[in-house]
Amino acid sequence: MASTNNWTHEIESSVAAPRLFRAGVMDWHTLAPKLAPHIVASANPVNGEGGIGSVRQFNFTSAMPFSVMKERLEFLDEEKCECKSTLIEGGGIGSAIETATSHIKVEPAANGGSVVKVDSTYKLLPSVEVNDKITKAKESVAAIFKAAEAYLIANPDAYN
Repeated sequence: MASTNNWTHEIESSVAAPRLFRAGVMDWHTLAPKLAPHIVASANPVNGEGGIGSVRQFNFTSAMPFSVMKERLEFLDEEKCECKSTLIEGGGIGSAIETATSHIKVEPAANGGSVVKVDSTYKLLPSVEVNDKITKAKESVAAIFKAAEAYLIANPDAYN
């Protein structure tokens, strides 16, 4: 029988929550190929303009264990810097994972920066174990936000 699992991860940033959310979440399909070309070969919206129900596709280099991932935006509150997306294709769907969702919230921190809170829930296919892949997923999420943070620090007028 398939099991449902989840993991959470928090990433601290010196960048304000709204800027980091816009760069690291809402516009990541534009920034990723520029900031992480060794991982993301290309990315683009498949349908929609970034609102609820929109789908975007990420095409990966050989650095990733899969070549493509498509995600659909299920919930979005830009004012609260919060969204939820569902993996609908690639990324292990059908081979190891039955379903997967991610809830991301970027909250303001007392120091003017922010804290990214990621909660990922996934249902494995029967007899599949992905213990080492969870660590890799957390590292990948942290790398995304650290790349966006570095870009925003280097470009203080971006995403204001």
